[in-house]
Amino acid sequence: MQNIIRVDMSNLAVTKESEPDEYQLLGGRGLTSRIVSREVAPNCSPFDAESKIVFAPGLLTGSLAPCSGRLSVGAKSPLTGGIKESNVGGTAGQVMARASIKALIIEGKPSGKERYVLEISSTSVKLRPANDLAFKTNYEVGEFVASEYGDKTPYICVGPGAEHLLAVATVAVGDMEGRPTRHAGRGGMGAVLASKGIKAIVFTGTGRQKLPQDDQGFKDVVKEFAVDLVNTKKALTRFGTAVLVNVISENGAMPVNNFRHGTFDDVDRISGETLAKNCHDRGGKTGHGCYAGCVIKCSNIYHDISGNYLTSALEYETIVLLGANCGLRDLDQIAELDFICDNYGLDTMETGSALAVSMEGGMLEFGDFQGMKEMLHEMGRGTITGKLLGQGATVVGKTLGVGRIPAVKGQAMAAYDPRALKGTGTTYATSPMGGDHTAGNCLPGRTGLDDHKPEGQVEASLDAQILTVLCDNLGLCIFVGPVGSSLPFFTRLVSCYTGNRFTGEELMSLGKNILREEASFNEKAGISKYQNDVPKFFRTEELHSGLVFDVDSRELSAIFE
Repeated sequence: MQNIIRVDMSNLAVTKESEPDEYQLLGGRGLTSRIVSREVAPNCSPFDAESKIVFAPGLLTGSLAPCSGRLSVGAKSPLTGGIKESNVGGTAGQVMARASIKALIIEGKPSGKERYVLEISSTSVKLRPANDLAFKTNYEVGEFVASEYGDKTPYICVGPGAEHLLAVATVAVGDMEGRPTRHAGRGGMGAVLASKGIKAIVFTGTGRQKLPQDDQGFKDVVKEFAVDLVNTKKALTRFGTAVLVNVISENGAMPVNNFRHGTFDDVDRISGETLAKNCHDRGGKTGHGCYAGCVIKCSNIYHDISGNYLTSALEYETIVLLGANCGLRDLDQIAELDFICDNYGLDTMETGSALAVSMEGGMLEFGDFQGMKEMLHEMGRGTITGKLLGQGATVVGKTLGVGRIPAVKGQAMAAYDPRALKGTGTTYATSPMGGDHTAGNCLPGRTGLDDHKPEGQVEASLDAQILTVLCDNLGLCIFVGPVGSSLPFFTRLVSCYTGNRFTGEELMSLGKNILREEASFNEKAGISKYQNDVPKFFRTEELHSGLVFDVDSRELSAIFE
């Protein structure tokens, strides 16, 4: 039996509760969304004492299932005003699961501005005063953890961006080298955690591997699934997520200069091939896993031209939204910006989009690398300008009078133009999460549809969203593939793990119910189904290819019915 740990920051009380029967099939996003929808008032402020933040490993996290080390972070979002789940790798998810922690709920609020480290071991949970860590960067917190608790001790932390209550603030998780490079980036979860007075969560002790009810059956499907992933994900292993740079530009879906264009002239300079060559030539690394048990290993360690560590991992979304979308053409410059964002705890995607919108509004010129660096430091310092940018693309655009704001429900879109990748555009429009590709990405070749045509995109997006929810619920990385061919593996894994036989239809129904529960919370928070659409300019402003977003808005509003 697993436990729910509840920490009340109003009185510094820690309690342990047994897992309710109704939660036994839930984990990850399914569990964070269930707890938030049950325990958080939809109309509360995300920074109120009544607000809560929930950490939940996936159902299979801590087991032998391949790529199953994911951790979900859920709360009411200060960025969207709705329900939010942000997903992260790193070492914390597995150690939580193996410590028999079903979920960690942090609620209440300290009366002052105290900071605390939450220490979790196999036998105790306690709060340690940590005012000396106030406004320390994530890398500084990582060094503190290593010196106080031992090298490579698993931890979660927030940077100065979170302490300034920026809506772009992330929750950082240590990687296998002990660096704070894995981030629950979307939705401002870091600001919610910081508002509770928590600077870091540290895990001591490793716990025990989670054992399935049908041990041999589970091992058999794990082996089969792992072999399948190794054989089908070789490009991700070799080039990381940057393998998509050429693919998406060729598709005409790469955001350039605040979504003005869909292709990038200097695409080779920021491609996965260039990234891999730089890593290999400079002593960095590709094929790097962000937690034990990952067989895809899409991460990387990126060094500068002198061979010194610069950042990890440099991802497709960051390369495009801090790069091409802001007019940058130099991979080293983008990597430097990525490090700064990681150190302050800033979502590279929302930050990149906010900067691009600010460029359209005249604050900077497109391609102004030095200006971008200074703006990131302003955000880290919490200046007035930094706080404006730190509220995200929507607030920046409204403040500067910019009409072209590429966001849905207050959250900036990912690095795929919805006019050319209409399935992903449908996910942006309809997901309870806002403009989020990790809610159900319909990548080229994945759906069997013509990405440039509207027909079938609502159905394809819904299937992708349901399968993605299942990945998140189980604690599986989405790169195992939220596609129909993955469902039999999911079904067999869950059946062997729980000892109860499930069908694919039953798991799909579970996923759809989670989506409906999230959408219901949003309705109560004032975000209705009639907001299920992309910004108007995507429907009226053509790309050079002549494409606009033309999926029927009536279908979008009815997607979960």
